Amino acid sequence: MRVSRRQAAENRERVIETASRLFRENGFDGIGLKDLMAGAGLTQGGFYKQFASKDELVTVATRRALESVSERWSKAAAARPDDSLRAVCEFYLSQGHSAERADGCPIVALGSDAARQGPEVKAAFEAGMLGYLDMVTGWLGEGREDEAMVTLSTMVGALLLSRIVNDETLAGRFLETAAASVAGKDVRRQSDAADDRPERMQ
Repeated sequence: MRVSRRQAAENRERVIETASRLFRENGFDGIGLKDLMAGAGLTQGGFYKQFASKDELVTVATRRALESVSERWSKAAAARPDDSLRAVCEFYLSQGHSAERADGCPIVALGSDAARQGPEVKAAFEAGMLGYLDMVTGWLGEGREDEAMVTLSTMVGALLLSRIVNDETLAGRFLETAAASVAGKDVRRQSDAADDRPERMQ
């Protein structure tokens, strides 16, 4: 039975969405095409009608995963525009997000895998990370790009460490300590701005 263009497009979207979750849960090499397509409710035979190779799927699924987390950051920030960085930290550096393997941060879930991938996959991760850095820089303030890099590194590192230890208390401390450190940057920015205002008035 011939599949319509619309149905083919819907099938492709379903595979990308499924792959973005299953790759985060199992790693790029931790799941085969048969199981991946089954997860999308399709047969393996239809894969090459949608994608030139698994590498192509890895690239587009990576972009989708990064976009999904970026959207969650934006929603968290929009809910608390006066304290956006703290709001994002409360979501990102939480026990719930640490346990979210399939829907969580792809940088943490797939970073080590990405280091062994080709330039297309690395480019997708690079673009996603630059987007995150732009967001963090916007919350910290203009001219604080280096601090944004430290902030993102702290957040990603803490989430990763929380996932690889058995001790739940230790995992929680990694998250809480990082959140306090990152939120403190935002507090210092606000207090610095307050300290500057009288000087400008003189």
